[in-house]
Amino acid sequence: MPGCCRTPGGLGAAFAETPLVQLWRQTGTWVRREGARYSTLVPSDEVTINYRHGLPVITLTLPTRRERCQFAVKPMVATVGAFLKDVQREDKGIVKAEVFATDGSKVSDATLMEVLLRNDFKLLINSTAYSVSPPVKDKLSSEHATEMEDIKSLIHRLFVALHLEDHQIRKERELLQKLDHLKEQLMPLEQMKAKIMDSADAKTSRLLWVGLALMSTQGGALAWLTWWVYSWDIMEPVTYFITYGSAMAFYAYFVLTKQDYLYPDVKDRQFLHYFYRKSKAKHFNVEQYNKLKEDVAEAEESLRRLRQPLHLRLPIQEITNKD
Repeated sequence: MPGCCRTPGGLGAAFAETPLVQLWRQTGTWVRREGARYSTLVPSDEVTINYRHGLPVITLTLPTRRERCQFAVKPMVATVGAFLKDVQREDKGIVKAEVFATDGSKVSDATLMEVLLRNDFKLLINSTAYSVSPPVKDKLSSEHATEMEDIKSLIHRLFVALHLEDHQIRKERELLQKLDHLKEQLMPLEQMKAKIMDSADAKTSRLLWVGLALMSTQGGALAWLTWWVYSWDIMEPVTYFITYGSAMAFYAYFVLTKQDYLYPDVKDRQFLHYFYRKSKAKHFNVEQYNKLKEDVAEAEESLRRLRQPLHLRLPIQEITNKD
């Protein structure tokens, strides 16, 4: 970066017409680009940085009012862009505010102030550049660091002790309101589901009784044909092919459903078939019902966990008495 200094009046205009900072940017090829222009480089005492209560305080002179103004920043949270916006908000006459490194490269607005304050930099306000040298912050000793951690832990425990009960009461109230709202939505669906289940169960039971009647009719017919109409020599091949046909039917059931032909499974499968067919006819939304049931279960589980004695930080004696 070319040298910059405060100049007499006649030379200031000449310096103002010449770009004193060159920014280079790589976009496939190196391209020359004019950067920020400033005519004077103010000594470092115009912008000072001091640490108060562990926070850096940046003091600078506002160009419009010519007043000294202090800006306290949180280095772990605040960014360069936020700091520059605070400066421009304080003095409406500041049109341009940027930060450059000592080598002339521009510092991104997203850079944390903690990173910026580690090295020297230049603060450009309008056409004036300020050279800033942050003070070296002393490193905390191990004893002091341990003491700070103990203080942080104590503050955290105090905050929990003061606000935990209110938070739990507010959270419990929110969960109870959510449960009431979900149960109101679920109640008409539960009534419709109960009617559909009764209808599907009745049809399934009728189908089972029809199957028993058919099997009884088949046994009676085979007995009548064996002893009164024909002989066993004639009916034996007939019963064999009936048995073989039944085995083929069971195997076909396994091929189609990928399940063994067990009577409880067959009953449940037929019940679900009737249930979904009836639900479609009655416009019963099964997916909505399942979603509401899951939300209710989740809310009840959250409420149960919130009401657990250990979560309420009760003494051990009270926990034992409740158990």
